[in-house]
Amino acid sequence: MEKRRVKKILKVTALIYLASFLIINWTDVSWIFNYKEVSGLVSDFFNPYPSIDASTIDASYFSFNQNGEEAPKSARVVETSYTDKQNTLEISKISISVPIVFATSADKVSLTKDLDSGVVYYPGSVSPGQAGQIVILGHSAPPGWPKTKHDWVFTDLDKLIPGDKILIDLNNKQYTYIVKQKTIIARGADVPKGNFSANSSVLTLISCWPPGKDYQRITVQAELENS
Repeated sequence: MEKRRVKKILKVTALIYLASFLIINWTDVSWIFNYKEVSGLVSDFFNPYPSIDASTIDASYFSFNQNGEEAPKSARVVETSYTDKQNTLEISKISISVPIVFATSADKVSLTKDLDSGVVYYPGSVSPGQAGQIVILGHSAPPGWPKTKHDWVFTDLDKLIPGDKILIDLNNKQYTYIVKQKTIIARGADVPKGNFSANSSVLTLISCWPPGKDYQRITVQAELENS
């Protein structure tokens, strides 16, 4: 009789603990009770998480020259701050500080692997301080998605607005970019060049849209401060 009572008390205690845990951590665990997200997680286990197709980025995107010639990529002196961080992308507006992976290939399989380790500095991008384009790719995921690998880094990219700051930490220098515009484009469509001058140093962030789906792309374009 006493053993049954102890077992009953333990069961009630366990249920109370579980209920309290779910209530306190509901934001982080709610995805478990969403059939679509769970089925999506199972599907992603057998199929790579939707990646950003390299065809999204047109070869001419890295040039502003209207005559089809390669734009100048000369380095110039820009104001930077000292930082201890290396190869890091920071956006305080959406609370991210993630590693930058310098991709060596635009192959989709290679990019997908690189995206597991952070955001990807797309091959062919210029260096901060040079005239031209820097393209950085990152994953996005549905709200409440578990923070495995780096599937979630650009989930809140749509919250950025003109004037927000994006920081790139490289070689103990911190470069500040100011958001200028945000666009939604079709999957596989060319990224818009934007209204930037030929000497502008532009940073473009790209992710899947809506978060976790492979239907469209969201792009956020920012210009190097004091460039």
